[in-house]
Amino acid sequence: MLKQHKPFAPLVSTFSIVACDLDAGQWGVAVQSKFLAVGSVVPWAEPHVGAVATQSYANPRYGPNGLALLRQGLAATEVVRRLTEADDERESRQLGIVDAEGRSASFTGTECHDWAGGRTGPGYAAQGNILVSAETVDALAETFEASSGPLAQRLLACLAAAQAAGGDRRGQQSASLLAVERDGGYAGLSDVVVDLRVDDHERPIEELRRIYGIHQALFGKTPRSDWLPVDDELRAELQERLGKLGYERLADWAGVENLEERVDGEATIDPVVLGELRRRS
Repeated sequence: MLKQHKPFAPLVSTFSIVACDLDAGQWGVAVQSKFLAVGSVVPWAEPHVGAVATQSYANPRYGPNGLALLRQGLAATEVVRRLTEADDERESRQLGIVDAEGRSASFTGTECHDWAGGRTGPGYAAQGNILVSAETVDALAETFEASSGPLAQRLLACLAAAQAAGGDRRGQQSASLLAVERDGGYAGLSDVVVDLRVDDHERPIEELRRIYGIHQALFGKTPRSDWLPVDDELRAELQERLGKLGYERLADWAGVENLEERVDGEATIDPVVLGELRRRS
């Protein structure tokens, strides 16, 4: 058995939630920690496979190795068992997993710093260590259970609620949000719907929500039923505003402004694109 040596500094004061939306075909992880760049270590996810959060004295191999086991069709509880039984330092680890069917499992070793623990339910596993109290994990779980809508937004709401309930005993530093869906990312050629990180900030969850708002403005999807028909009057307005900015075609301007995913032909226009064009011209 390969011994896993405990790292010099623990991935301390961490709370996370791994979750899925089976109807939307999405899996994701949200995490906050008193640790630099927590998003580089804790969250792992793959569509129709599952999601993993590895923390406390984190074993980063739990991420790729856990996904590999999930790809075999193993249940979340079995993956947790296999990962931790093969790890001599398991009592200092914390781990949360949701599998392809929404089954969940959370593990907290006996050597994790108080308060430490987890809570699971259909489609999610919430866990944390060095917390003010169990109320932080309860807030993660209860907010997820009571929420609806896009998975990424629900996970952000969970982080905010957990922080409001007490959060980390040692404070805040970084936060991360990851959500995946088969072909659900950029240009339909990526599985990554959202992958945002705040590496070092006094209020990382608030900053993560701000960045997510920008992400949605650029890469979110407005239902086609809400797109506006481009009649003669609106077409004339578009041409005038584009001309002021030095463009002839909406698609050319949108590409420069990173809004190309929100443009599809000239017969209709995404109201987000129209609003941004009006603001900038």
